[in-house]
Amino acid sequence: MTTIVFFIEQIAVGLYILIGLGIFWMLRRWAQAGYNLRSTQFEYERDMYRYKRANAITSLILLVQAALIVVGIQTVVAPTIRANAVDSADNTVAIEPKFETPVAPDVNFAQSPIDSSGVVLSDDPNANKIQSTDVPTPTPVGTILPNPPAAQGCDSPQAQLQIPGNGQLVFNPTRIIGTAFTDNFSAYRFELNGPSTKGEFAVLGEYTVPVTETGDLGQFVPSFYDPGAYQFRLTVFDITNALKAACMVNITISLPVPTATPIAPQ
Repeated sequence: MTTIVFFIEQIAVGLYILIGLGIFWMLRRWAQAGYNLRSTQFEYERDMYRYKRANAITSLILLVQAALIVVGIQTVVAPTIRANAVDSADNTVAIEPKFETPVAPDVNFAQSPIDSSGVVLSDDPNANKIQSTDVPTPTPVGTILPNPPAAQGCDSPQAQLQIPGNGQLVFNPTRIIGTAFTDNFSAYRFELNGPSTKGEFAVLGEYTVPVTETGDLGQFVPSFYDPGAYQFRLTVFDITNALKAACMVNITISLPVPTATPIAPQ
């Protein structure tokens, strides 16, 4: 059912065009039947034209109802499904680990001097030199598939994506980390382009609070979309609704990795 709703949302413009053409054609048939009804004097023909006019009116009513259904799906049903999905994911409670800092014992060194008789100094001439320590490797953002297409438009600090990274494999609800801001900021959006969006960018969500430092931008739930290669884009707009910055990365949506079942001991 969700797939059908999103599919209708994607082709809504085409449906409006078809419905408009149908309404125009039915109005033409209704007008023509009315003209013929007024022109003829034979009762049999008058009944036939009355029937055609009634059919045209019935078709007009059905077309108007179809247009209202498409409007409701596009403006109410689809946004509600997305909002409920984000809210259900946000309700997950994260348990913060608690760490206790050990307190050093209170030792009076004046009363308990340190015995240094067993200390052996090294003869190495480099022993008293300060040694450099390698910079720790940054924590990976997730599984990155090899040789992804290059990211696009991510050179501006106003639109940056740290998670998902370019080439990342996504199969669970994922927190989007990055920055999104501009002068006269209005909103930023998440957009997705891939197999489930028929080759066009579909808006996943819109947020009105800027994020000037690397932090939480929102959440992406991949279970709504078919597995495959997608383009994930962050766009930033000002109060004139002009696009000021954008960052697009390539991701791959897959099915959740199955959890291994432990084997009971014999």
